[in-house]
Amino acid sequence: MQIRKTLFTAFLAAAALTASAQEQPKTEYVFQPHWYIQAQAGAQYTLGELSFSDLISPNGQVAVGYNFSKVLGARLGVGFYQSKAGTESCDYKNQWRAEWKWKYVAPAIDITADLTNLIGGYNPNRVVSVGIFAGIGANIGFSNDEAADAEKMLQTSYGKPSFGEDRYLRYLWDGTKVRLFGRAGASVDFRVSDVVSLGVEVNANTLNDKYNSKKAGNADWYFNALAGVKINLGKRYTTRTIEPVAPAVVEKVVEKIVEKPVVVEEKREEIRRDIFFTIRATEITLAESTKVKEVAEYMKKYPDSKVTVTGYADKNTGNAKINRDLSIKRANAVADALRLQHGIDAERIKVEAKGDTEQPYAENDLNRVSICIAE
Repeated sequence: MQIRKTLFTAFLAAAALTASAQEQPKTEYVFQPHWYIQAQAGAQYTLGELSFSDLISPNGQVAVGYNFSKVLGARLGVGFYQSKAGTESCDYKNQWRAEWKWKYVAPAIDITADLTNLIGGYNPNRVVSVGIFAGIGANIGFSNDEAADAEKMLQTSYGKPSFGEDRYLRYLWDGTKVRLFGRAGASVDFRVSDVVSLGVEVNANTLNDKYNSKKAGNADWYFNALAGVKINLGKRYTTRTIEPVAPAVVEKVVEKIVEKPVVVEEKREEIRRDIFFTIRATEITLAESTKVKEVAEYMKKYPDSKVTVTGYADKNTGNAKINRDLSIKRANAVADALRLQHGIDAERIKVEAKGDTEQPYAENDLNRVSICIAE
């Protein structure tokens, strides 16, 4: 009977040790809203009746954007440079062909969505990110002189068109024309660093039938393929450490094996909680306040316990004096929360500040911290 009892106890202890070994602290990335700028260059295909290669022209785009969340953002972009068009047809008298190009500037507002974060969760270190967007804008066309020259050439070479109109280009325009357009597209970005990423984008744009000077009876379209660079402004994310939760051990009393209860003396151990702060901040966030509460609960459970609160600051921000002041304020913020919010006597709280002279963490951002050790 004693052997069976011993084996059963050893089995429970081994299971508890295995579960404890598997639980390690985890680092969680917290998204931060941020701005970015973007510059792209590429080619445009304007839908028309000539061959594909005859309707390719260069274009570019510059943009500024803001990511509100890990999935959604907005972008103000300005496309520019050149579109092309042409006509190739015949009637019972003649066969004709002409092509022309004109310039444009097209500001647009897009709503963007990061599909990779939506599906796979937020990870700022991911190498490849796929996104989609849709928006509206204004196409400002000008310098359409080549279309007018093409009309003159057709009139001179073939006379009046035979389809009952005065002009071959029935929607011929001059001067500056502003037309609303809608667009949608997709992008793929390749992360180079936290600041820089390279990317490609394709978008389709639709506007009224008069854009290319021809009458087709349906909307005109142009398509852009662009490649460029995106530069993030400001911090994209912060990190925080998630402390593992100790597994609950449920003991079963098996009547046939354990014949009398075993009294286990509770072993009191110290508790440590690291309260993290954002850059230059001295206020405790809602998420970190739960750690302060855990320290207070420990001290209420053990009325003779005391706590040491040590404030720190990261070395890569500010100077020694500023960081010394920050660490003092961070330590005092935790001490004040223990006293005023949780009723812990001030005589049980010791406050220290290290500034940036000591860095408890290898990762710079994690050193904006107050470390509480209660025992």
